[in-house]
Amino acid sequence: MVIAAKPGDARFFTRTGPHSLAAIAALLGVEVGQGDLMFSGIAPLQSAGPEDISFLDNKRYAALLAETTAGAVILHPDFADKVPPGCIALAVAEPYVGWAKVSALFFPYPEPRPAVHATAVVEPGARVAPEAEIGPGAVIAAGAVIGAGSSIGPLCYIGPGVVVGQDCRIHAQVTISHAILGDRITIYPGARIGQDGFGFAISKAGFTPVPQLGRVLIGDGAEIGANAAIDRGSAQDTVIGPGVHIDNLVQIGHNVNIGANSVIIAQAGISGSTQIGPGVMVAAQSGLAGHLTIGAGVRIGAQAGVMQDLAAGAEVLGSPARSAKIFFREVVTLRKLAQSGRKGPKTGN
Repeated sequence: MVIAAKPGDARFFTRTGPHSLAAIAALLGVEVGQGDLMFSGIAPLQSAGPEDISFLDNKRYAALLAETTAGAVILHPDFADKVPPGCIALAVAEPYVGWAKVSALFFPYPEPRPAVHATAVVEPGARVAPEAEIGPGAVIAAGAVIGAGSSIGPLCYIGPGVVVGQDCRIHAQVTISHAILGDRITIYPGARIGQDGFGFAISKAGFTPVPQLGRVLIGDGAEIGANAAIDRGSAQDTVIGPGVHIDNLVQIGHNVNIGANSVIIAQAGISGSTQIGPGVMVAAQSGLAGHLTIGAGVRIGAQAGVMQDLAAGAEVLGSPARSAKIFFREVVTLRKLAQSGRKGPKTGN
């Protein structure tokens, strides 16, 4: 039987604290009284107790606020006067960001334990910083560089010449080749970075593979989800900009360039040589054809099929993708036609 519990099962997460209200308020950039109060953890509104910090970010759950027994709640200033008696309002403009900061205070990411596991293989010519952690069964090939404070998880393969910057977290069973990584990058289990792109010449005789001679460049602070695949470039580099977040099961083709702070969500696919501007959001299961230019700040809806360039700021849905306004107009029109058809033809007397 599974028993409901507060976040942070001690079998899986390392907890710090208790922390004072003064420290939590300072982290959020707010001013409160009773700074000497101590809090031991975090929890949702419905399960939080007097020693917990909770949060409200979605007004759909505002009804839970009146009933919570949390000691303090991170919320928008619009809701600050709705906290129950005995609960302290921690009012911030971006409650979810505040919640992320406080959660990380109580449950920080594990620090690497500088060491090379006895079962790991570090080939001659590889350079591993003394402050790095190399996990069981990992292979660090000749010429690879692992920066200070980085951790390489169990059964990872870091190929020849690969550079992993400082304070990176490479989780279990990741394969990286032909790649240069910046600092503070997280790659989740099973990701494949730098394999051959899907490139070949077609003739009557069949398919002739085209050598893939580029690299993968990943900028500072990027995150790559579990089982994502990023092909190296053919004659150019595949570039993942700083702060880009790529979800699980995403495919990035060769020569793709993704601008800073873009988000690519689960099962999306980006075909080769497509250029994506900064701040773009590509929703789940979307597909982008090759050699496109996607402008800054574009929003691409779930399961969209993008087959042409998109100007900066565009919002598109559907397959083939078209503007959100046109898409919803078509949906309404089709619904009206369907309803009209069910009524049947009119008959005279």
